Amino acid sequence: MSENANEVNADQVEMSSEEVKDVEENKAMGILAYLIFFIPLLAAKDSKFAMYHANQGLSLFLVFVAVNIIGTVIPIIGWIFIWLPGYILSMVLLIMGIINAANGKKKPLPVIGKWQLIK
Repeated sequence: MSENANEVNADQVEMSSEEVKDVEENKAMGILAYLIFFIPLLAAKDSKFAMYHANQGLSLFLVFVAVNIIGTVIPIIGWIFIWLPGYILSMVLLIMGIINAANGKKKPLPVIGKWQLIK
C-alpha cells in the first residue's frame, strides 16, 4: 500500500461517514467553486464541503477584483507592483484551492482562507 493511500485513509478516519460521502459526492462542485463560485451555491447548497470551497472561491474572486481595480486605477506603478504580482499570487491560490478540493480536503488558502463570507 502506498503512502498516499494511507494519508487518504487517515484523513477519512477523522471524518464521519456522512462527511466522507459529502466529500465524494461533491468534489466536482468543490473544484468548480474556484472557477465559478456561485454554481455550488445554487446546485449544492446542502453540502458543507461544496459550501466551504464556494466560500474560498468567493474570497479568491474578490481578491481578483481588487487586484484588477487597483492595477488599473494606478497607472504603471500599479501594474508593475500590484497587478502582475497580484495575478500571479491569485493564480497560485487558485491552483492550491483546486488541488485541495480535488483531494477532498477542507484546507484554508493562505492569507484569504480565514475569511468567512458565506455561512
